[in-house]
Amino acid sequence: MNFIGSNRDPAQLIMTLPQAKVWRAELKAKNLKLVVTNGCFDIMHRGHAEYLMQARALGDALLVLVNSDRSVRELKGPGRPVIDEDNRAYLLCALESVDAAVIFDAPRCDRMFLELCPDIYVKGGDYQLETIDAGERAALQHVRADIRFLPFVPGFSTTDILSRIN
Repeated sequence: MNFIGSNRDPAQLIMTLPQAKVWRAELKAKNLKLVVTNGCFDIMHRGHAEYLMQARALGDALLVLVNSDRSVRELKGPGRPVIDEDNRAYLLCALESVDAAVIFDAPRCDRMFLELCPDIYVKGGDYQLETIDAGERAALQHVRADIRFLPFVPGFSTTDILSRIN
């Protein structure tokens, strides 16, 4: 499955973990760098778009690990997500900067990091090395991923947008 530069159908870019592992192996065989990020991406906004474009510019392909509806509820509360997991993943894959997405239903991504072995892992500037989950950080360090933090775009957060709507 090589989606880079192809005529894209966002629905076809949403993968299972086994599919993503095959895709990752293809990228590695071509000596292409995989950038991975993860998050809820509940209500897409400019902050997300800028962050994802910057993340993609760091490598040859960008994979977004998307929290399942259940895990978003656990993290954000019973009123979230606003947009269901399939539609969040579809919207992400519709962006030119995103090459693929995997929906995950675990509280953390450490197992996925160990299986996918990203070259680069990206989080927003509202995180630091010390605030990344210890298990995730250990998995990323184990696979020797380059951990990067991108500038946070002020004024854009799903929580703030929902507060303004209410």
